[in-house]
Amino acid sequence: MSEATASRPVGVIVSVDLDRYAQVVEAARRVGLVVTSEQPVLGTLSGTITEDRLPALQALDGVEAVDREHIIHLPPPDSPVQ
Repeated sequence: MSEATASRPVGVIVSVDLDRYAQVVEAARRVGLVVTSEQPVLGTLSGTITEDRLPALQALDGVEAVDREHIIHLPPPDSPVQ
């Protein structure tokens, strides 16, 4: 992986242990996650983190899953292809 790729931020959605939600959010911030949204009732949060910090985020105690965001671009409503 090149240095440019390693430092590129990626969007992620993180599922965490509900019983330790606040602690896991703080730990995620310490490893480099820039939190953009918190959903404590669902046990998830979203944010961005550099590629090279993903393993540290995934290894945190209380993190159940880390999924990359997938952005899907749809054609405009007036487009001939729907």
